[in-house]
Amino acid sequence: MQARSYIELEAEEAVTHELSVLIPARNEEANLQGCIDSLLAQSEPGFVLGEHWHIFVVDDSSTDGTLALAERVAGAHAGVHVLRAPELKPSRNGFTGKNAALWFGANQPLARTAKWLLFTDADTLHEPASTHRAVVEAERHSLGMLSYSPKQIAANVVQRAFLPIVFSELASTYPPKAVSDPASPIAAANGQFLLVNRVAYFDVGGHAAVAARVLEDVALARLLKRRFAIRLRYAPEAVSARMYRTTGEMVAGWTKNLALLFGNPLFLAASRLLDFALVVGLPLIAFGYHWNTWQRVAFLILWARVLLRYWTRVRRSNAGVVDILLSVFAVPLFVVLLVRSWQQITLAKRMEWKGREYPQ
Repeated sequence: MQARSYIELEAEEAVTHELSVLIPARNEEANLQGCIDSLLAQSEPGFVLGEHWHIFVVDDSSTDGTLALAERVAGAHAGVHVLRAPELKPSRNGFTGKNAALWFGANQPLARTAKWLLFTDADTLHEPASTHRAVVEAERHSLGMLSYSPKQIAANVVQRAFLPIVFSELASTYPPKAVSDPASPIAAANGQFLLVNRVAYFDVGGHAAVAARVLEDVALARLLKRRFAIRLRYAPEAVSARMYRTTGEMVAGWTKNLALLFGNPLFLAASRLLDFALVVGLPLIAFGYHWNTWQRVAFLILWARVLLRYWTRVRRSNAGVVDILLSVFAVPLFVVLLVRSWQQITLAKRMEWKGREYPQ
């Protein structure tokens, strides 16, 4: 079906303000303050919090200080609202916690009268005026959805090495240029920053239509692209994110996602393991045996080709030079997590996240 502009559809409710920002929060005490502070800095003339836009923190049965923190901020700032999502009742065909919280928030009267809905995670940091500029960008291109891939903030050297590998593979599997091309069937989005026209969102069923999906951002993008124009791009000037504060959190988080993100995780694991073997093994072979000069040169030329191929692929992550060089040492970890993710999702048919288990 040819993509059509949201302008071609009539809103079911009158528009009372430009934007509603919805933040799902389950045990996000460590991250939420930074996110809200960065959003509070967005207000400018013509874009006043409480008048032209609103912030909704949707608490998802947190057991730490998330709810209390959100209520303190809401008490000090008009335009910041705290919602308590209904208790999630696990069901094989039911909602994940994040999807349930966002669907609940999007259906609140004040959210339903916004022209745009921005779904963003509690671990994001937004540059001043970036949300309003995102709305302007989406309207300029007549988009149903605009998604930004944030600049990723690494908490330690392991994350600095690991993140370029993951995001280079994502850029290869879901090329932003193809995602943004209406003629391409490829659709994807980054749930850390997902700006959706409200009419388009409810037209496709919103988060209720992807209720049980762990990768709700990609699933929602696929639904939207069937009817509307969508756009995905790397936007370090607008938003950044610290996804995980520890290596353990990172391992758990990517184990949850990798097998769902990539269609054949075992093949990908084998391919990257071969890459690692060539990058590390070829120079050892070249200098570890009594080759003649021309044989040694041949091995080194082959090694240079392997390095160039590796560099070309990993630089798609938009990581810095040092992080790309470090990433070689994280390839074995990436392979292990791919296999672990495949075991959990495909064999055990289960996924655990933030104290909940979701059948797959």
